[in-house]
Amino acid sequence: MAGRLEISTGRAARVLTRLGELGLVRTEQEGPDLTERGRESALRVIRTHRLWERYLADRTDIPAADWHQEAERVEHTLSAEQVDSLAARLGDPRWDPHGDPIPTARGELPPLERLSLAGAPPGRAVEVVHLEDEPREIYDALLEHGLVPGGRLDVVERTGHAVRVRGGGREWPIDAVDAGNVTVRLLPPGVEAGGPLRTLADLTPGQRARVEDISPACRGSHRRRLLDLGVVRGTEITAVRYSAAGDPIAYEIRGAMIALRREQASWIRVGLVQDGEPPADLSTSSGEAA
Repeated sequence: MAGRLEISTGRAARVLTRLGELGLVRTEQEGPDLTERGRESALRVIRTHRLWERYLADRTDIPAADWHQEAERVEHTLSAEQVDSLAARLGDPRWDPHGDPIPTARGELPPLERLSLAGAPPGRAVEVVHLEDEPREIYDALLEHGLVPGGRLDVVERTGHAVRVRGGGREWPIDAVDAGNVTVRLLPPGVEAGGPLRTLADLTPGQRARVEDISPACRGSHRRRLLDLGVVRGTEITAVRYSAAGDPIAYEIRGAMIALRREQASWIRVGLVQDGEPPADLSTSSGEAA
């Protein structure tokens, strides 16, 4: 406990004593354990923390590296009614932006994946389902690798000190310690994730493409703007022209002209539409809702 909280062992002992006095912890032969009241209290704090992180990811432009610290500021300040209202506004999400489960108001949790990237077998494709956000140094390293929940990777090779992966048209090693803080699920045999991705930024003027999805790395107001512009799965977009400096780029979407920076366009994964191919029927599209 002292190591996890980065406090002295003496202070940790005082905390445990205080928790016992409050009826939140009891001392068993195997060590301290939560009482039923303590478990309920802990789940309320976790629910508040993870919902607030979900709010920061979806509704603000606060950097991902700061979500955890910001959530710690409010996890003890919101009432149960405020937390339930926040959950309703967010659509009662099941997972926070790191891939951690959000307890329901009744304290229920979905089952968790247990396979780490460090233990994933070479030759298989995986999908990232969770990034450990503590300690901050490791989480920052995972972000620098471009890892996000929902991202897919091919596991190329595993050694005693690193895991070599491929994704988005590139291949690189991830330190074994960092990889141990990434939870993944295996994709079906034969699925490959590491081929080059075609994004809206790759189109040349005159090319037409159909939206496949928006990268999980696109969050907050950036994602909301794209959805408001009609950038949902199945929508067809045509590259019209580059600006004089090459950025931003003009696109035609749903009969309207829009301008996107290259970074924004690179978040939108597309498939080329061949000449003569009829337009998509968007009435049956399962595009993402705003």
